[in-house]
Amino acid sequence: MAHLLVQPRNTPAERPNVPVEIEVEEGFSAHAAVIEDWAAMRQQWEFVLREGHDFGRANNVEGEILFVAGEQTSSLAFRLDQLDAVEDTGQELVLRFEEKDGIARLARLTANGLDVELFHVLTFT
Repeated sequence: MAHLLVQPRNTPAERPNVPVEIEVEEGFSAHAAVIEDWAAMRQQWEFVLREGHDFGRANNVEGEILFVAGEQTSSLAFRLDQLDAVEDTGQELVLRFEEKDGIARLARLTANGLDVELFHVLTFT
């Protein structure tokens, strides 16, 4: 198991506002690293990892990727355990969520924003 240092969940003041270390599966850590690296190279993108709502549990990490351009802002929030695959093609970052029976949800992030496809048929050749 790997560990991720994430932002604390916004909660009442009795919890300290310091980063939280959460135990996650190796694959989730790898997905987060690919997203962080991709966003770091693009000025208009920001990626934030935050503690999930189920305190004290492994894999309890939520991600939020933000695209900001002028007055336009787009965001995509998800739990790391929803991700099946992350692919950096160089021009775009493809996030594949909850694939089942060859059908998945996709988010494609590019220099100009993001596209979300809620019913993507995966093609295997």
